[in-house]
Amino acid sequence: MRRFFKGISVYLLIVILIMFLVKTLGNDVEQIMVIDVTELVEHLNENKIESIKIVGREVNGKFRDSTQFSTVLPYQMQDTFYDNYLKDKVDSGVLALSSDLEPTTPIWVSAIPTILVVLVFVVFWFVFMQQSQGGGGKVMSFGKSRARLHKQEEGKIVTFSEVAGLEEEKEELKEIVDFLRAPRKYIEIGARIPTGVLLVGPPGTGKTYLSRAVAGEAGVPFFTISGSDFVEMFVGVGASRVRDLFEQAKKNAPCIVFIDEIDAVGRRRGAGLGGGHDEREQTLNQLLVEMDGFATNEGIIVMAATNRADILDPALLRPGRFDRTIYVGLPDVRGREAILEVHTKNKPLDDDVDLKVVAKRTPGFTPADLENLVNESALLSARYNLKTIPMHLIEEASIKVQAGPEKKSKVVSEKERKLTAYHEAGHALTSRLTPDTDPVHMVTIIPRGMAGGFTAYIPEEDRSFLTKKQMESRLVMLLGGRVAEALVLGDISTGAQNDIERATKLARSMVTHYGMSDKLGPMTYGTDEEEVFVGRDFGRARNYSEDVAAAIDKEMRDLIDTAYNKAEKLLKENMDKLHRVAETLLEKETIDGKEFERLFQGA
Repeated sequence: MRRFFKGISVYLLIVILIMFLVKTLGNDVEQIMVIDVTELVEHLNENKIESIKIVGREVNGKFRDSTQFSTVLPYQMQDTFYDNYLKDKVDSGVLALSSDLEPTTPIWVSAIPTILVVLVFVVFWFVFMQQSQGGGGKVMSFGKSRARLHKQEEGKIVTFSEVAGLEEEKEELKEIVDFLRAPRKYIEIGARIPTGVLLVGPPGTGKTYLSRAVAGEAGVPFFTISGSDFVEMFVGVGASRVRDLFEQAKKNAPCIVFIDEIDAVGRRRGAGLGGGHDEREQTLNQLLVEMDGFATNEGIIVMAATNRADILDPALLRPGRFDRTIYVGLPDVRGREAILEVHTKNKPLDDDVDLKVVAKRTPGFTPADLENLVNESALLSARYNLKTIPMHLIEEASIKVQAGPEKKSKVVSEKERKLTAYHEAGHALTSRLTPDTDPVHMVTIIPRGMAGGFTAYIPEEDRSFLTKKQMESRLVMLLGGRVAEALVLGDISTGAQNDIERATKLARSMVTHYGMSDKLGPMTYGTDEEEVFVGRDFGRARNYSEDVAAAIDKEMRDLIDTAYNKAEKLLKENMDKLHRVAETLLEKETIDGKEFERLFQGA
């Protein structure tokens, strides 16, 4: 079909060019001469003009040799031209006023439509019919896959030795690597290697990097594509791209196909207000067929990454498609230390840098956060013209990643500084006086990001769960800033907005999700299921009555009031320590954990 259109387009172009030439040659006999007013007056004086016609400012006429001419009069000559130049010659019979002489269109004006047609056709020829330079596809070939193929000889090969902090995840994937290297032993024993592997975890935990390491270890081609690259505004394009992707993969088998952010195309079908059979569902249906349909895809391993596995279609997760789901979570303290060692391998560290201490002080950091931390510390060192990266700049970078850079140049009134100092001192002191809370690492009243001050805590150990007492202590700590403002300054401010928001959210979770209310019992109220197209805030189902809703509100209020009263009691009993910490903050602006402990002890 393409060859047919390409052949016929040549003949169409020839026909259009012939029509253009015929029209051009045919107009030669009718073409007119465009002259200016000065030439017109000269020809009139020399009696070379046989007839003339004036319509407004436009003057058309014919010379005595039958050649036609045309000109346009200036505005100032329009009313006087006939009396000054024509009247005498018309009265004497030398010049005739023509009534049937019609203005003739110049040749370039009449040729404009033909020129436009030729230009459009030329554009069509070069853009739509010729080979495009990107990826070997055509501009009209919307259905071609946009997957990128990475081979061993291209770029740097990533192996498992470069992936730190994911030891269990690497063990799960070594079977995939072993199968791609030597599939015979699996086939002989009758084992079926997983068709697909789904990597699930928070953003920045290394899911994409882990998939690259699998391809690097196995030494096979590696196709990468994003889930959003499948879906277009044109119907059927997504399904066509899925087919083309697997056709390319079959030609390069054994290989790995990695689909990043698969939730963009793999959402549950029939969900939301739209429902029905839309373009995204057609793409998903084609993906389901390609992964486990009538045709076999031997040697093709599909890997995918997402942080929203809860919204994926169940048919996508069944055995035969994504047989294995691997959770890639946040690294523990040993994993963080190993990740820091990888990222600092080629960076000059100062002698006082202890990566174990840095790993301990960065709980909850993802591998991406740790890489950013190391890079920020290197940037800070370069800013200060240092040859090595010292420990204090790594600590500064860790706070910068969490809360943003310091805004030392921001103008803050003395009244706001005092309010911030007592607010942050209230947080630090209630945390120190309450059991089951994290030790204070740093307190500062220098603005960072959106916050006027900042109190950092360092957990003594990584936690997978929180107890009820720990959560109640966290409520006391969150409300300590607001209580300190009210006790010392006799007024409250908007600075506690984020603390109150976090405390309210924590109290609601304790009552409705964790079953920590004695009155309501160990039950979950409300569901986390959400409509795909409606959103989180509007799509959650409410599966309890108005009476239960009122009881939930009362239990939340009781938790908040109890925490507030406890914080108030603690600060009243330790008012001297509160003043001591706040006054030191006003003087030094920033104190670390050791200095805070000395102030607490009264030293």
